[in-house]
Amino acid sequence: MIRAPRKTALWYAAMIHRISGVALALFLPLHFLVLGLAIEGEAALDGFLIWAELPIVKIAEFGLVFLLAVHLFGGLRVMALEFLPWSPRQKTYAAAAVGASFMAGVGFLLSAAS
Repeated sequence: MIRAPRKTALWYAAMIHRISGVALALFLPLHFLVLGLAIEGEAALDGFLIWAELPIVKIAEFGLVFLLAVHLFGGLRVMALEFLPWSPRQKTYAAAAVGASFMAGVGFLLSAAS
């Protein structure tokens, strides 16, 4: 059996895509909890929104947007692997996807801070 080489840029891209998917799946119950607070009433949601203004929560939101962007661009990379011919430029695309994800997260963080 032929095994794929480990510790290459594309291997890291695949691992980041998988880890971001698991992290987003773990976040989903918290998201549903907040939606439930909105249904319960205005007071419960207002209490959460006050808590959500803390700097640590804003940093966590950056992480969430980063994970969403990484997962999106990683999924696009996987689709490219499936539908496009193999090319050596894929390492560059994987690095660009992580960079674009980071920039999306920073953009969100800067917009949330203002």
